[in-house]
Amino acid sequence: MTVYIAREGSKLWRRVSMETAVEVKILLEKWRLLLAGLVLQYIHGLAARGVHYLHRPGPTLQDLGFMVLPELGKERGYVSESLFTFIFVSFLLWTFHPFVYHSKRFYTVLLWRRVLAFLVASQFLRIITFYSTQLPGPNYHCREGSKLARLPPPDTVLEVLLLNFPHGVIYGCGDLIFSSHMIFTLTFVLTYQKYGSKRFIKLLAWLMAVIQSLLIVASRKHYTVDVVVAWYTVNLVVFFIDKKLPEMPDRTSGSLPLLPLSVKEKEGKLKEEHHKLLNGNSGDSTDWRQRTQMNGKHAEDVNHVHSDTTTNGT
Repeated sequence: MTVYIAREGSKLWRRVSMETAVEVKILLEKWRLLLAGLVLQYIHGLAARGVHYLHRPGPTLQDLGFMVLPELGKERGYVSESLFTFIFVSFLLWTFHPFVYHSKRFYTVLLWRRVLAFLVASQFLRIITFYSTQLPGPNYHCREGSKLARLPPPDTVLEVLLLNFPHGVIYGCGDLIFSSHMIFTLTFVLTYQKYGSKRFIKLLAWLMAVIQSLLIVASRKHYTVDVVVAWYTVNLVVFFIDKKLPEMPDRTSGSLPLLPLSVKEKEGKLKEEHHKLLNGNSGDSTDWRQRTQMNGKHAEDVNHVHSDTTTNGT
């Protein structure tokens, strides 16, 4: 039993090491775009923090979702965040499964490159909308009478740049249209819909997205319009950007290169193939035999020698 565990552990470590080497190679090639995506995540947080200074509490707007769904209240507001955390962590772990499992359909670095592109585009649209018009926040800490509903002017630049973490992230007001939680949730679900392999998990992911939408409204973190706008905006953003981005190589085929070849590499590959053809050897096992002669009399050297010996009477 101990020998078996040690052998399997050695295989797992070798697999993780090989995958890490491959992913690091891609990361060194694509790190600029990934870094830009992460920086823009911070800029989105900074914009959400800034709009809180502009927020003015007021009467909660009439909302159909509020009429239908009872409010969870401050004591049960964690339910929505718990489901979102589960979705986020589950997706994060799934994107790193190629480091462990044999079945590998994508490269983790390339997948997160696409995910960040979807998130950044959606968040850019979100910043434009919530700065255009500030609605009175429906959450309990954004209503009239709450000390957190309005922020005093910042004392230092660092107070803004550091986002007053974690209170500035958890107790934000004014960044309503459209829901950031739904941006992440729908982006993750749509990504798994395309690159995931388990049909049951795909159905479960869409079900959790619907439940997440209802919980966001029930916890009064957003108005119903914030969730509705997120549903069609994120889907459209992912659809159009996915068309513009180059498709990721399919690892299941095993026939594609790790990374797209550069111009020099392509020219070198063409010269190598041309050199092989001039020497009568294409490098392919099916081309090791000589080609059929043009007159069609002899198919191979073996047949040619045999016919010569027959003609000479030997």
